[in-house]
Amino acid sequence: IGSTKTKLHPVQERMAKSHGSQCGFCTPGIVMSMYTLLRNTPHPKMDDLDKTFQGNLCRCTGYRPIIEGFKTFTEDWEVMRSANENGICAMGDNCCKLSTKRSSTIDTNTLIPANEFTPYDSSQEPIFPPELLVYDILDKQSLVFKNDTVTWFRPNTLEDLLTLKSKQPKAKIVMGNTEIGVEIKYKHQYYPIRIHASQIPELSTVSTVDAGIRFGSAVTLTKVANVLKNQIKAKPKSHTRIFAALLDMIHWFAGQQIRNVASIGGNIVTGSPISDLNPIFIASEAVLEIGSVRGIRRIVMDENFYLAYRTTVLREDEVVISLTVPYSKQNQFFCAYKQARRRDDDTAIVNFAINVTFEENTKMIQAFKVAFGGMGATVQVPLKTCKVMLGRSWNQNTLNMALDSLIEGLPLSPNAPGGMIQYRRSLSLSFMFKAYLEIMNNLNGELNARELSAIEPYQFKVPKSSQMFHILPSSMKTCAVGKPIPHLSAIKQSTGEAVYCDDMPEFKNELHMGLVLSSKAHATFKMDPSDALKLDGVHLFLSAEDISPENNCKLGFQSDIVVFVEKTVTSQGQILGAIVAESQSLAQKAARMVKVTYTELQPVIVTIEDAIKYNSFFTNIVNPSVIEAGNVDKAFTGASHVIEGECRSGAQEHFYLEPQSTIAVPKEDNELEIFCATQCPLFTAQKISTVLNIPQHKIHVRVKRLGGGFGGKEQRPASIAVPAALAANRLRRPVRCILDRDEDILITGGRHPFYIKYKTAFDDHGKILACEIFLYNNGGYASDLSDLIMQRALYHFQNAYNIPNVRAFGYVCKTNLPSNMAMRGFGAPQSMLAGEFMVRKIAEFLGKESNEIAELNMYRTGDITHYKQDVENCTVGRCWRECVTNSNFYERKLSVQKFNSENRWKKCGITLVPTMYGVGFGMPSYQQAGALVNVYTDGSVLLAHGGVEMGQGLHTKMIQVASTVLEISHDKIHTSEVSTVTVPNPTGTSASVSSDLNGMAVLNACEKIKSRLEPFKLANPKGTWDDWVLAAYTERVNLSATGFYKTPTSPYDCSTQSGCFYDYYSAGAACTEVEIDCLTGDHRILRTDIVMDVGESLNPAVDIGQIEGAFVQGYGLFMLEELMFAPDGTTLTKGPGSYKLPSFTSIPLEFNVSLLKGAPNPKAIYSSKAIGEPPLFLASSVLFAVREAIKSSREDAGLPVDDFTLFAPATAAKIRMACEDIFTMKLDIPKPGSFIPWNVDA
Repeated sequence: IGSTKTKLHPVQERMAKSHGSQCGFCTPGIVMSMYTLLRNTPHPKMDDLDKTFQGNLCRCTGYRPIIEGFKTFTEDWEVMRSANENGICAMGDNCCKLSTKRSSTIDTNTLIPANEFTPYDSSQEPIFPPELLVYDILDKQSLVFKNDTVTWFRPNTLEDLLTLKSKQPKAKIVMGNTEIGVEIKYKHQYYPIRIHASQIPELSTVSTVDAGIRFGSAVTLTKVANVLKNQIKAKPKSHTRIFAALLDMIHWFAGQQIRNVASIGGNIVTGSPISDLNPIFIASEAVLEIGSVRGIRRIVMDENFYLAYRTTVLREDEVVISLTVPYSKQNQFFCAYKQARRRDDDTAIVNFAINVTFEENTKMIQAFKVAFGGMGATVQVPLKTCKVMLGRSWNQNTLNMALDSLIEGLPLSPNAPGGMIQYRRSLSLSFMFKAYLEIMNNLNGELNARELSAIEPYQFKVPKSSQMFHILPSSMKTCAVGKPIPHLSAIKQSTGEAVYCDDMPEFKNELHMGLVLSSKAHATFKMDPSDALKLDGVHLFLSAEDISPENNCKLGFQSDIVVFVEKTVTSQGQILGAIVAESQSLAQKAARMVKVTYTELQPVIVTIEDAIKYNSFFTNIVNPSVIEAGNVDKAFTGASHVIEGECRSGAQEHFYLEPQSTIAVPKEDNELEIFCATQCPLFTAQKISTVLNIPQHKIHVRVKRLGGGFGGKEQRPASIAVPAALAANRLRRPVRCILDRDEDILITGGRHPFYIKYKTAFDDHGKILACEIFLYNNGGYASDLSDLIMQRALYHFQNAYNIPNVRAFGYVCKTNLPSNMAMRGFGAPQSMLAGEFMVRKIAEFLGKESNEIAELNMYRTGDITHYKQDVENCTVGRCWRECVTNSNFYERKLSVQKFNSENRWKKCGITLVPTMYGVGFGMPSYQQAGALVNVYTDGSVLLAHGGVEMGQGLHTKMIQVASTVLEISHDKIHTSEVSTVTVPNPTGTSASVSSDLNGMAVLNACEKIKSRLEPFKLANPKGTWDDWVLAAYTERVNLSATGFYKTPTSPYDCSTQSGCFYDYYSAGAACTEVEIDCLTGDHRILRTDIVMDVGESLNPAVDIGQIEGAFVQGYGLFMLEELMFAPDGTTLTKGPGSYKLPSFTSIPLEFNVSLLKGAPNPKAIYSSKAIGEPPLFLASSVLFAVREAIKSSREDAGLPVDDFTLFAPATAAKIRMACEDIFTMKLDIPKPGSFIPWNVDA
């Protein structure tokens, strides 16, 4: 639709200029979603954006800048803009362009340069090529395609379809390929005969019949929704109640992209027990038209339609022709509900539909039917409940009887697949209660006002945001530092021209690698690759036998991760071997054909509790780590109060959108060129060098950009790169290894789960006097970085609070799970929960506000941490106070209290959370960086440094630094890639210090160039940069300079607790207000205000993007993302279908970010501060706001508000079960130990 070589489309331009692209891997998909919306709806509304992006995910940005940029295409925004006096900015009188201030700084509250956008004109879009219209006739012809394994039929008449199905009864009918495609790709199903039936008129038409609307089975869900909308507009409300429920449910069915191709018939015959639509069809008694060569029959979809899991009453040779959804009647009421892990594009946990018909002008039930999804192997219809409801009046007594009947009629085994047993059972009751209220409200509207909140539907609201920052003026026009320059790759990313590892064209003679992974968590094994090697196109099988024992190790930070596992596996997903073949699909197929015979071993240790039980802790590291400060025992003895508590946080998958990727290319003289998606090129080179016994100067690791990293591409890429390099070196041919998502999740591990127990002493005012704390993290099968992660956790558990007396123990647990590793925050966010829980528990104990306790204990300049580091230039208090002011906290808290007093089933909560994060590796050898600056005779500059660009804007910031030092436009400077050839031994891009380290190295190199050019500048003061460069070249002055930097801090000695562990601290504060549904556990973030200290920002747009992205990723950690494991060590969440990232509608409805003003940092480049990791913990404000809302719910139920559990992630299930009430109390609780659960908390 546009390119850098021709012209940008307005969608691409606004995406880039609005700072909506960071790593860029998701950007083309989001651009095309917006482009598609504009082609279909040239003047969209804001709620159209809501639907359009349901199927898109982004891991970097936090979504806000994307929404803000694309809002400018909507009618809502145009109306707002036109109403403003300036006619340009949607910010009205607050527009930064209207500012007349001329102070020492320029303040602004928007990053959207709307006045610079190219106007969008839908009439200029290309039309469909007329010459292709003549080929429409081909779409009406029957077709057959064949290859060696699959025959694909496309009949064009119903008769041909039925004949085919009679001859090939086991053939799979394909419509949108949304189910079969997944089964083939990820479940490795094989369907040799496939029939594409979308071109058959009888299956593709919609018609109105006396009973209702007849939909052909191939009609897409998008078309179904459009037809329903029109019917609802045209018919009386009483006739379209079923349609309205179905339309609402379709909105929450998958995403727009899926709905555009998925068919209504496909959903029915797939027979998923958690289908969103089938409970509606069964409750409404929709009619199916079924065809075969024997003729056509009609059946009612009822409780007999599904015989077993994904099995229907259809015979093998039968085809669903149509579905008729009935009109409703005047005295008929219909409701449908769904609860999922995430609101958008997610499968249901439980869904529900109810169909009630009353005797005319009464509340006496004439007909009653309910259907549930997610309560068994098929859609469940509790017949006893349906029967006993007949003839009864719609009142509280009848409701109570229905609830009791449902408990009996919907038994759910405590080890049922899907887990969350008590939650699912409670949802069945909650949905029945909601339906009772909704129908009662429609019957006579006599509900108590406090009860109405139970049935208020989710209402879309136009999101709002602001970004407050200041720009220091400069006398130099070329001073780029401090300006909100868009990410310099954003335009390429928006056009799809940015190249990632797997985008590289295939090399001549290139081969592909597929990995053989362990499928058991603890077992001995034997392998036989003979069947795989018989396949044509398979060239090589590698295993531990191909590497000397001394070299088959050290792929992690410690030496306990090997290239190929030998004899005994200790986790699923360990690499046993590798197949090299002509294509990726062939390599993966052959890898699955390698026969692996296991002998399972016991015990299988999965959870932290398992590890404690079996005393399973790593012995190759200091375990436990112990820190002690002050006199803990004396403080406890003299304290007025002591409380004990615990908290835990779950695992989190990095879910960078670009999977682990490597291309290894052999060169002459035993050289290897490695294209690798890694944050640590040096580490990758070191491991290849060790295993292949090739010196590092012959291993050239190159990284153009990453599609996200978040710590997941530090050590673990070596596990992919080393086997690829080994194969390339052996075969002397390029080898490409790109992981599928499920492989990536199994192999790489993620964020460490933590379990923490603490005991805290404090006085009558709430001043914390002492803490004894035990921290346990789940390291998985290898220690890797787990001890360093535990070290940071031990140094951060107090969050922003000064605790003078501390005794802390850190245990790294050894389990039979994938080895966990670095992830944004490096253990700090998990442990900081402890400090925050302490403050709140103390407040509840003393009957005080948590803010009062927080302020009393907050760090101040001059304090000393429990690991003996001085707290210098402490800004956490400033951030806190400014956040209180910006958020109108105290005024809004009163509003929250008023709301809660008026509503029983919806509750709000508001809270503040501070953060203080230590910046630095804590290891002197890592605190260094190099840079190379080459100036060419035309004045252009090539800048290289050791930092990897993975969306955080590092290259952009480094170019801004170089531009400022050299006093030239940033347009004259280019960074090509990171390479171990240009900058040797680069420190890994991690720990949030890459701008600090590389920025100083760039500064050092540029100052050398600048000093060399100074004589020529003095000799020709009216000349230009280009003149001075050419003159210097003529005089044979070196126009290439290296730069180097090492952090000038004294090394930290853990034994004596002396020196400086962290370079400095970054601080911030967040205020978040939430609303929860007490009956389902659903929640939404109403507003978040963040104040963050970033020093003097190198680039406010980039830094704000990092703050928002960290917040949303942290929201996933604390509220949504749940890696699930079976008791036998099986990873149950292997992709986006089961593991849910935050989506576009997960973010706050109002999202305000402010950069703290006037807080320069003397310890980093241009007085800036690190930004990648420090803001992430602020997302815990959502969890603690939800906790406040739950307290209000429990108070209404007459339950204690200081005695309930809410651990991270605080999923809908955990929120609902914490809101105990009359419904949850009806449920019997299975006896622990009497069953084996489907999943366990790691």
